[in-house]
Amino acid sequence: MSKNSKLYKSQLEVFDVSTNYSPEEAISLLQKMPHVKFNETVELALKLGIDPRQSDQNVRGAIGLPNGTGKDVNVVVIADGDSAEAAKAAGADIVGSEELIAKIKGGWLGFDILIATPALMPKVRPLGRVLGPRGLMPNPKTGTVTDDTDKAVKEAKAGRVEYRADKGGCIHTPIGKLSFEAKDLKENFETILNAVIKAKPAVAKGTYIVSGTLSSTMSPGIKLDLKYLIKEE
Repeated sequence: MSKNSKLYKSQLEVFDVSTNYSPEEAISLLQKMPHVKFNETVELALKLGIDPRQSDQNVRGAIGLPNGTGKDVNVVVIADGDSAEAAKAAGADIVGSEELIAKIKGGWLGFDILIATPALMPKVRPLGRVLGPRGLMPNPKTGTVTDDTDKAVKEAKAGRVEYRADKGGCIHTPIGKLSFEAKDLKENFETILNAVIKAKPAVAKGTYIVSGTLSSTMSPGIKLDLKYLIKEE
């Protein structure tokens, strides 16, 4: 959104850009702002004190949000045999094996989460060039490479989000919708924050969580009180 738009300017009038707010205050301010007509996603951004160039300082994982994401998630599973049947029973949108792999190789990406069994990962790995840049590649660290397809599908459908530090050491992840109750957004926020804290690399030195902001899809970011983040850490 242009920083010169009327909506952006009206949103900036709601809070002080030089102030750091508690999560409760930031959520309240976001919900008080003027907004567009669709139900915006509330997003958390964290700057971490890591060197993402070092393989032993990668921060990545997945966590189920207690109050969901507010989004209908399209889950596709690459599996066969009992694992395929379990995925279907758990509510996966599409389940298949080689024919599904061929479809994705052909350019089809009509899903939000892709789950695969370990046995079929050798056939899935060549899709890395297509899936990797979009964050869709199955990975054991995020629970998307597993034989327990029943659990993986149910968690994905219930509101599971992945977090991953980018090249700048930043994490961006949704915590729910603007229409959620404030207490539910706060609970989702704390769930993700605690997961990121637990994922701190043992070799990371100094301050781990450097800064954080909360924003909605079409709003400016509200800076979070670093004392709160350090206290959680």
